[in-house]
Formats: sequence, C-alpha cells, structure tokens
Amino acid sequence: MNRISHWIDGQVVESSSGRSAEVFNPATGEQTAAVDLATVDEVDAAVATAKAAFPEWRATSLSKRSEVMFRLRELVDANRKEIASLLTAEHGKVLSDSLGEVARGLENIEFACGIPQLIKGDYSEQAASGVDVYSIRQPLGVVAGITPFNFPVMVPMWMFANALACGNTFVLKPSEKDPSVNMFMAELLAQAGLPSGCFNIVQGDKVAVDRLLEHEDVAALSFVGSTPIAKYIYETGTKNGKRVQALGGAKNHMLVLSDADVDMAADAAIGAGYGSAGERCMAISVVLASDSIADELVAKIAERIPAVKVGPGNEAGNEMGPLITAAHRDKVKSYIDNAPGEGAAVVVDGRDDLPSEGFFINPTLLDNVTTDMACYTDEIFGPVLSVMRVSGYQDGIETINANPYANGTAIFTRDGGAARQFQFDVQVGMVGVNVPIPVPVSYYSFGGWKSSLFGDTHMYGPEGINFYTQAKVVTSRWPDPAKSTIDLGFPETR
Repeated sequence: MNRISHWIDGQVVESSSGRSAEVFNPATGEQTAAVDLATVDEVDAAVATAKAAFPEWRATSLSKRSEVMFRLRELVDANRKEIASLLTAEHGKVLSDSLGEVARGLENIEFACGIPQLIKGDYSEQAASGVDVYSIRQPLGVVAGITPFNFPVMVPMWMFANALACGNTFVLKPSEKDPSVNMFMAELLAQAGLPSGCFNIVQGDKVAVDRLLEHEDVAALSFVGSTPIAKYIYETGTKNGKRVQALGGAKNHMLVLSDADVDMAADAAIGAGYGSAGERCMAISVVLASDSIADELVAKIAERIPAVKVGPGNEAGNEMGPLITAAHRDKVKSYIDNAPGEGAAVVVDGRDDLPSEGFFINPTLLDNVTTDMACYTDEIFGPVLSVMRVSGYQDGIETINANPYANGTAIFTRDGGAARQFQFDVQVGMVGVNVPIPVPVSYYSFGGWKSSLFGDTHMYGPEGINFYTQAKVVTSRWPDPAKSTIDLGFPETR
C-alpha cells in the first residue's frame, strides 16, 4: 500500500502519529494509498522550518524569485500529463478536466512571474522641502494554505505562487482525500530552485488545521472549502491575530431570459452543472428559467443528458467521472431521494444505470424546484441541476439576491441592456454574461460575497499580492548639515 507523508525542509518526512486516512480511486472504490495525519509537533516542525527559511528568501532579489517562478512554469508545463493523471487517479475527474485544472493553475504561476512589476511601490519627490515619501510592500513571513479536494492542484497554485513570489515561506495543508499531486508539486518547486524550507506540506485533518490557526508564527492563512468551515477558519484565525481569507460555499444561479438562445443556454447548463461531477464551487446548480421558455429549456437539457458519457476519468471519451467518496455519493443521492417528497419533479434520474463499482451518480435534472426545498437551500456539490420557474428578470434577480450565497452567477440573454442591468443589480462576486462559469483570469481576483467569503480580500491576482504583503511608507530627508535646526512644531507638508 502506497504511503503518502509530509514534505518538510525539502524532503519527505514520515509521520510518527500512527494515524492515517484512506485514499481511494473513486472510479473503482479501491483504496490506493494511506496518507499520514500530522501531529501538533509535526505541524510545528513544518512551521519552524518555514520560519528559518524566511530571512534568506525574503532577502532574495525580485529577479531571482521571478526566475524561480519562470522555471516552475516550464516544469509544470512539461509535466502537465503526469500532474493531470495524478489528479484523475485520486479525485476521479476525467483527464480532460484535470488538464484544464492544470492549465488554469498555471496561469497563476505565470502571473507571479511578473512579481518585480506587481510589487512596485510609489514615490513622491519633494513632498515637503527636501523630503521624499515612498511606499513599499514587504512579505508577511510564514503563511499557510488549507485547500479542498475538488481542485487539489489549482487552488494551492492560487495561494503559493503569489505567496512565494512576494517573499513569504509557505506551509500547505492539502485535502487528505487526494494528497499525492502536491507532493509532486513540491518536487517541481525544488527542481525550480526554490530553497529548502520555503515550501512545506503537512498532511492532516482537524488537528493540523487547528494548530496552523493557533500557531503564533503563522502570519496569514488562506482557505477554500465549505461555508461552515470557512467561517470557523476566519473566526479562529483572526482571533489568533492572523490575516485570513476564507472562501466558502456557493449556490450559483443561471438566469435564462425569454429572449435567450435556448440551445446555447441548454448547452451551457449541461457543462456548468455536470462538469467535474458538479464538484465545483462555481458550478451552476440552479437554472432560473423564464416561464415562457421554461418547458422548452427543460426539454432541451433533458434530451442532452443521455449523451454525457459517464465513467472512469482515465478512459478516453468519458466526460464525467465519479464523486470523491462513497459517503459523498450517498449524500448527493439523498437529495434526489427526497426531492419528490418536497414537490420537485425528477426529470432525469441519476440513480439509474450506475456502474457496479466506484462512487458514481449520473447527471440528474430536477424541475419545479422552490426556495424552501433542501435541493435548493443546500450546496449539493454533485451532478444535480435544479430548474426553478421565474416570471422574468425582476423575479430572477430577487431570487438570486435573496440567497445567502453569492459566489458566481450568470445571465443568458440577447438584450445588452438587460445584461448590463444584471451586472449592476446582482449581489454576487463573479458574474457571467452568456458565460456560465465566470472564473476570473489570473490577473483579476477570485471570490464571492456574503456567505461565500469571509475576510476582506479575494484570492489570487492583484488582491492576492496585497494579501501576502504589508505596506510600509518611508519619509526621508537628507538635509544640508549647515542648515540643520531644532523645530518643535508640528511637521507640515507646506
């Protein structure tokens, strides 16, 4: 049985905890590995290593840090297929989806390559007579990331690329469900020339999470996961004096107006609802269909579902793989089980014709969903697409804005005025216009509003640079010694 351990000070370190978690191939249901679960002392060792490495890395020139990022970019690009294969083996997503995840993660490394430009400050000459004022941004120290199972390589890249480029050192606590890919990333970082100790991995569970939240030498922490845990991470981390950005759950709506291209909307709903088996925080889980086109849209979505090829992610041609664990599959299935009793219609039943092994649920379509049903109120995080009928634009916008989640949303329409009004009115962090999954490119920043985000900064992009640095303003004067005098008055700029 393969054993997955920690990465501390540039090498694999096996745990002495005696505790481990099972890692499965979701397509077969077989256990493929056991991952160590860290002790408090092992977390402390990783943090101490990062702290010891920080002074040298902080003092490393911007051009050298950029060079490391460029080398990492080339290594990730050269190893795309191996990284994607590791993703598929432990997460279950199909290989094409894994390759897409690697590509989007790589964008963040490419963004970090520009750190000499991104971290520039400002300079004001002669702010007062003989006085210059300038601002600089400096790293925080040891920073940590706690990342989810659904994007086990992309989300860590959201964090560590900018954090390291800014001069911080990093401790990663990845999901214990699919941990192998980040061990490979640690090897690539070492090959890229990152000094030992600058990037560390502690495998673990709540023990590791809580220690990172409490540790006095961890200056900042980034998290992506469910809303209850995001709230806990934010409250606990900030209580312990840390800078925290914690991204939570979602219930993303796609509003389809009566003038929309219905075929285009149906295609988008299939891709956004069932891609990666719905295990995306940006997945569309609710289609708000205008009454006049709702029957047609439901029919078009339903007729497309049988064409979605479901099966093991490593088999060519499959478009949707299994869910991550048997327990999660059963939870998703329970929403389908309970939907008719709440008044929803199961138009396409994903419980039918399932493979005999693995953690599969087929694409499911529910109709006549209302806001009081569990399939609407809860983040299902599976291939279950709900259709809700709305009277039109105003009804749709009110439904979206009333939801406690506010991660992503989309509108499908041919009306430019309606689209512009939508982006003005909607209370959601990321908006798509005829784009169902509006994940920002790496030079913008990712994050929702309301219960989808805890903290005041979004992730990666410009806000990521700000999160991983702190501003310092320097006021300097180099006076003529012959003119030096004592002045007890309040300093003025004029």
